[in-house]
Amino acid sequence: MNNTREVEVVVIGAGQAGLSSAYHLRRTGFEPDRDFVVLDHSPGPGGAWQFRWSSLTYGKVHGMHSLPGMELTDADPARPSAEVIAEYFDTYERTFDLRVRRPVDVTAVREGGDGRLLVETSDGTWSTRALINATGTWDRPFWPRCPGQETFRGRQLHTAQYAGPEEFAGLRVVVVGGGASGTQHLLEIAPYAAATTWVTRRPPVFREGPFDENVGRAAVALVEERVRQGLPPRSVVSVTGLPLNDAIRQGLRDGVLDRLPMFDRVTPDGVEWRDQRHVAADVILWATGFRAALDHLAPLRLREPGGGIRVEETRAVADPRIHLVGYGPSASTIGANRAGRAAVRDIRRLLATEPVAA
Repeated sequence: MNNTREVEVVVIGAGQAGLSSAYHLRRTGFEPDRDFVVLDHSPGPGGAWQFRWSSLTYGKVHGMHSLPGMELTDADPARPSAEVIAEYFDTYERTFDLRVRRPVDVTAVREGGDGRLLVETSDGTWSTRALINATGTWDRPFWPRCPGQETFRGRQLHTAQYAGPEEFAGLRVVVVGGGASGTQHLLEIAPYAAATTWVTRRPPVFREGPFDENVGRAAVALVEERVRQGLPPRSVVSVTGLPLNDAIRQGLRDGVLDRLPMFDRVTPDGVEWRDQRHVAADVILWATGFRAALDHLAPLRLREPGGGIRVEETRAVADPRIHLVGYGPSASTIGANRAGRAAVRDIRRLLATEPVAA
């Protein structure tokens, strides 16, 4: 018995990028469950935000941009961002009747014949003419490999497992990573920990002055050029540097943000450099970022020799049916909104050869 369901467009992921795409599909005449479907593996609304630690309050969130068609207003800056944004996304989904299906795990996307794609999931198979992939990065935390890592007798965890600073009370903590998460973790943990050590592969770059439109455009252009070449995208913050705000300045004055170069090996009781310098540690916290969650697209063989997927605007160069929204230059919240609109515009042109299914 064939229980494959047919739609015109499948959207994978219901974070900022997926909801923006679904909104623009709905706005241009596509009906949910008839013409398109949104599949999300998370237990509830909120995208990756629902998994953030409770001490990351809404006031600490950098650049959360409202979804199209509904402003996020009057949010309490002292509330956890996970709560604020989950509630906002939930209201958004209901207001625009997007009918997100969850929890649904997408396992593979394959060729389906007759120009269609087959999207295999934990809830059956969907046949579609176009695909918007908005899976983000949260499900693929990046763990660098380091000699001796397996010998460490303490605890190792990644930002994806970070629950808050209280669990590090009285412990010696090494934080690895020079991005926003690494600095946030350090500043939170330092008052609780017995000692903290900050380690980064490259010297951190702190940015002074306003992050205006010109700076943002230049940063996005650099990230965009990488994906055009089929290279794995870098984060926008890796291009722009870290904003030198009051909390960062205080951390620099207090010595919490006194950075050391990357260690050469992990020992059973800490980390060590080639010059024999050793730092004792009970915990190593890897704030080393995430990679795009794209394994389900592997059967389509979209990856280039450089390791990434070549993308023009949001369209995969190797397959115009596939749009990557929230990938590379559209990974920021405002970028995801614009990319969702662009992807839908392009998909409408692609599907124009035949009428939308009735």
